[in-house]
Amino acid sequence: MWRLRLSEWTLIAFFSYIAIVVLFFQLPHGLKYAGFAVVACVMLACVGLATCERRSRSPVFSVVRDWLPLAFTLVAYREMNWFAAAHTQHTLEHAWIVWDRWLLHDCGLRALIELSGWLGPIFLELCYLLVYAVGPFTVGILYGYRRRDLIDRVLVTYLFGTLLAYALFPYFPSDPPRTVFAGMDVPGVMTPLRRLNLAILSGYGIHSSVFPSAHVSSAFSAGWGLLLFFREKRRVGGGMMVFAVCVSIATVYGRYHYAADAAAGAAISIPALLVALVIGKHGRSERAMLN
Repeated sequence: MWRLRLSEWTLIAFFSYIAIVVLFFQLPHGLKYAGFAVVACVMLACVGLATCERRSRSPVFSVVRDWLPLAFTLVAYREMNWFAAAHTQHTLEHAWIVWDRWLLHDCGLRALIELSGWLGPIFLELCYLLVYAVGPFTVGILYGYRRRDLIDRVLVTYLFGTLLAYALFPYFPSDPPRTVFAGMDVPGVMTPLRRLNLAILSGYGIHSSVFPSAHVSSAFSAGWGLLLFFREKRRVGGGMMVFAVCVSIATVYGRYHYAADAAAGAAISIPALLVALVIGKHGRSERAMLN
């Protein structure tokens, strides 16, 4: 009998949710059924790998199951582009920009970042770029320390925070400040890493929403998962949390997100932390019963 991991159930729940949600939005007719096709593919992959792992003595299937959820997060990200629609009023964006300008100019955040010339801006752009590697890094570091037994629990925390941000995108149609307010409040220093980030977003970004920031929620959620479950190396989780704070600043300074997006992304990670706490408590209860 196959048995799915918590991270796999999390993915199936998310894609099932999207398949239902698309029925209530004005989307192209073909997408009404595409969501169910995606769910079917995800379930087939998860169940198929679980079955193969159980019937085979090869560790390959188990390793694939460690990494496959990260690939499915990319599918989830691209799926959010289904909800991209023209919204010309930009009511949300005009409300959010007020807070940004207060933070960047009145509070002096932009001047503080650029005080060291190009060092501050290029560091923040690097942090923003490295967010794409948070998932692989999180799994990879557990491999490096020979703690594969923690991967599923840490992944659930990371996935919950990331996918919960995606789940809210359809309800907050919005465009980033760099496009709505083009040429305004932009960084005073242009670095090669900024050009790279802009090129990536231009070619592979989605256009449905920027609220809440999944960049921020994913980094914080990975940090919570590592802090809670990888306790023998707390500096790893602590470093991830510091990185998440830097990402939050980078998203606002670089005009990739509004401050409201970053704050909401950090808040989204709290439910992920609560899920992790429940999983941790349940795990301790099971071990106590076995002992």
